[in-house]
Amino acid sequence: MSTSTQSTTLAVIGGGPAGLMAALTAAEQGVAVALYEGKPSVGRKFLIAGRGGLNLTHNEAADRFAQRFGLQQAWVSPWLSQFSADHARAFAAELGIATFVGTSGRVFPDDMKAAPMLRAWVQRLRSRGVLMHMRHRLSALESDGQGGWSLRFQHDSESVQVATRAVVLALGGASWPQLGSDGSFASWLSPYATVADFKPANCGFELAWSEGFRRRKAGAPLKSIALIPPVGADHLVEAQPSAKGECVISEYGLEGSLIYAHARWIRDRLESGPAAIELDLLPDLATDRVLREWSQQPAKRSLSERLRRMPGLDALKVDLCLEAHKQFKLPATAFPHALKALPLPFDRPRPIAEAISTAGGVVQSSLDETLMLRQAPGVFCAGEMLDWEAPTGGYLLTASMASGVVAAQGATRWLQREDGAAT
Repeated sequence: MSTSTQSTTLAVIGGGPAGLMAALTAAEQGVAVALYEGKPSVGRKFLIAGRGGLNLTHNEAADRFAQRFGLQQAWVSPWLSQFSADHARAFAAELGIATFVGTSGRVFPDDMKAAPMLRAWVQRLRSRGVLMHMRHRLSALESDGQGGWSLRFQHDSESVQVATRAVVLALGGASWPQLGSDGSFASWLSPYATVADFKPANCGFELAWSEGFRRRKAGAPLKSIALIPPVGADHLVEAQPSAKGECVISEYGLEGSLIYAHARWIRDRLESGPAAIELDLLPDLATDRVLREWSQQPAKRSLSERLRRMPGLDALKVDLCLEAHKQFKLPATAFPHALKALPLPFDRPRPIAEAISTAGGVVQSSLDETLMLRQAPGVFCAGEMLDWEAPTGGYLLTASMASGVVAAQGATRWLQREDGAAT
C-alpha cells in the first residue's frame, strides 16, 4: 500500500453539520483548514434529515430551548449562547436560504429542502479556502511529540499521513452507519477520552402485536394521546404527562414524535428488561369524566361495545384497547381506568443503526469548556460523538452546529496561544 503525506494548520474530521460548521468558523477567523470526510460527499445524514422537510431549528424562548437537553442542559447551554436557534436561521439566510416557522414552532427552509442549503454551505467553505478531502477515513490519531498531531487515513487503497497543529473531531454517533457514523472511533480514541457506550435515541420500540393487529394497523397514526412517565423519571421537558402528541403503529411496535420525545426514559426503563409503558388515550378528558361516561352505559354491553360508545375513542384507539385485552391479557375489569393509563408491554428499543440519533460518546469530564480533550491538547470534539442527546424538532441539528462553533473557536484560540508562546 502506498503512502502519501499532507500538512495543515487545522484538520476537521467529519463532514456532517458539526464538522462543516467547525471548518467554516475557523476558516472565517483566518485559519488554514482541511476537512476530511470518509464518504464520497459531505452532509449525507443532513440530506436524509431533509427528506421529509429539513427541520433546521425550533422557534421558542432560549431558556425553554435549552431545557430540551435534559441532564445535559448545563453542558449544552454555553454552546447555544454561541450559536442559538436565531443564529441558525441567520446562518441559513446568509447562505441564501429563507426560512419559516411552522405551526408547531419548527423552523424549515421555505422550499423544505436540505440540498440547496448544503450546496451553498459547501460553496462558502470553498470560497474561504477550506480544502476538502473525500473518501478519507481516519484510523489513527497520534501526538507528534512537538505539540502537533499525526493523523492516519485510509483513502481508497492508499494510506495518507497528515501532520496538523490542531484537530476538530466531528465523527458522529452510531446511528445510520451506512452514512458514515458508526462509533468505531472509540477504539482508537480511548487513550485520550472516556467514551460512554452508544445507545439509541429518538427511536421506536418493539411490542409483540398479534399478527392480525399488525397486518391491519401497521402505519396507522394514533392521534391526541399522551405517554405517562413514571414518578421520578429523568425525562426531557417534552415528555411531561400533560404533553399530547401522536405516534404511529408500526409492524414492530410504536414509533413517531411522541415516542421519540419520551425515548430517554423508556430506553432507560427497559435496560433491566421489558416493562409496561402507559398511554393516556383521552388526555383531554379528566378521569372523573371518563368514569362517569363509562358508568352511564348498561353493564350488559360487551367490552368492545362500551369502548366504541366512549366519547373521544376513535376506531384505532378502540382496536388498541382490544389488542391490549386479547393479546396482552389486560383484564376487562381494568377498564375504564385503563383508558387514562393503558399499559402496553414494551420489549426493547429498535436497533441503534435505525435510530434517528444516539446517546453516548465522549463524556463531558474528558473535555474542557472549549471541547478540547484534557488528555490531548489541541484536539477538540463536536457533534453527536459527544455524550448528549436531544429530542427531534430541530434541537439536535442546532446543538450539533453550535458545538462545531465552540470547538472551532477553541481551536482557533489554542492556535493563537501556541503562536504567542513560540514568539
